[in-house]
Amino acid sequence: MRGYRVLKRSGCLDKIAVVKQALTERSLGLAKQHFSSVVMGEGVATGEIIARQYLLVRLGGLNLNRALLLSMGSEGGLVVFPLPREWREVLMQHGFKVAQFRSALLWQFYVCALFLYGVLEICRIAYAGVVASKDASAKQGNCAYFADLVPGNLPGVTDGLKSHDVISWYLQWPGRKSDIDAVRHSVSNSSPTTVGIIDVAPQSGPLPALAGSESIVNFFVWGLVVSAIAAFDCLRGRWWHAFLLNQAAQSAQARFLPVDYLARDYLFHNSGWIYRPLWTYEAEKKGARIIFYFYSTNCQPFMRPGCEMARPYYGYQAMAWPYYLVWDEYQADFVRSVACGKPRIDIVGPIGFSTSVLKMPALPARAVAVFDVQPVRNSFYQTLAVDFDYYTPKTANQFLTDIHEVLTEADCCLALKRKRDIGRQMIHRSYAHCLEKLDKLPNYIAIDPNVAAPVVIEDCVAVISMPFTSTALLGRGLEKPSIYYDPHGKLLKNDPAAHGVEVISGKLELRRWLASVLANHRFDGASNA
Repeated sequence: MRGYRVLKRSGCLDKIAVVKQALTERSLGLAKQHFSSVVMGEGVATGEIIARQYLLVRLGGLNLNRALLLSMGSEGGLVVFPLPREWREVLMQHGFKVAQFRSALLWQFYVCALFLYGVLEICRIAYAGVVASKDASAKQGNCAYFADLVPGNLPGVTDGLKSHDVISWYLQWPGRKSDIDAVRHSVSNSSPTTVGIIDVAPQSGPLPALAGSESIVNFFVWGLVVSAIAAFDCLRGRWWHAFLLNQAAQSAQARFLPVDYLARDYLFHNSGWIYRPLWTYEAEKKGARIIFYFYSTNCQPFMRPGCEMARPYYGYQAMAWPYYLVWDEYQADFVRSVACGKPRIDIVGPIGFSTSVLKMPALPARAVAVFDVQPVRNSFYQTLAVDFDYYTPKTANQFLTDIHEVLTEADCCLALKRKRDIGRQMIHRSYAHCLEKLDKLPNYIAIDPNVAAPVVIEDCVAVISMPFTSTALLGRGLEKPSIYYDPHGKLLKNDPAAHGVEVISGKLELRRWLASVLANHRFDGASNA
């Protein structure tokens, strides 16, 4: 926190963001010939970008932010963190002092630990194959697999209401494989269910266990060979094979599986945008589609005056997915500007992601759906090292109090749906106090965060969202008047991150917009617009 204050006082709040963008874009200097095809398989041609992505995922997150902030928070402070030489050089080029010996030693220990983890992963996969072979593990058939889901992303219907989860969305998407007859997902403790005639069930991982003694023996022999290669390379300073060994093991698992043991579609969402798993290159070669979908649009930083384009969040410019599903042309343009290679990009409209069996409370006729961004405690927020201070208690509280004041003047009700329940330990106390005050006032209703946003929007006359959350686009898609409200007037009205949704600044503009909405709405359920 001291380091964050130093950056803010110096006017260099973007220093860490600039460094992480450099780490995202800077090549590690590894060519194709530096990688073994025995280890990397189908990923050998793109080994450098795979290694860079995995570095960003393993070491480029909050822990690196903390290390950089810690060095800024003490006079003459040094960055002590497990970093490869290439990254240590980047940090020094951006003005950070790096404890070279300690960081290099920590890096060596880290690579050794990942090497051992890789060896254990090889043993685990081989053992799982031996156990599963006794049960004649079933083939995948024509199925789709969804990675990294949670229970709220699974189909759930109450009183005949539509489910807004991603699996239900996929099954009605015209672009899905027409012969899909089953869906598998990563929520291991869930119960099997059906959507129409499609079987939906959990699976322990994206890849089934190895089938047959020949595949298991071949895999184990491969594991012995690549372990020797990785160990030898480590001794001569070539760290990347040891670093990626556990990923290479999963890739080899996909390589030794028959084609009909793989899913037809593998779907990954934008909470894990950086790293494309190494095994997906093998699955793609065997005919599987590797699909990356955006369940939200709030993935672009705010544009600053005088800038042609906002600096992307770290990791986006290292993305290498082959197929993207986006909401609109704005998001397609963003993906084109950051993604590696020449991927396929399909515009499919809003993508449902989560649903809930919770019932909506009854809302008054003049209810307006409001969606904010909850500020977190400073001790966590500052480790994010954001380069533009917007999602703060000052903004969030002003956002809610302004809207409540304007809606109350018009005899309307504020129906607030927070994105999720982050718990009392994480939420900022000032924001929690603001919610407590609002809860005691008329014309305010708090909606359970677990209720799906479209369900709330459908019962309201209009939508007000904090910039630049996806709910504004959901409201527009449901043909409701929808805006972004910026209480401080800090944001550019033509920011591409707004996706063409109007940005309203201050209470005066908000009053005018609301008056127009009410003038064009009949409260018998029909609209004059």
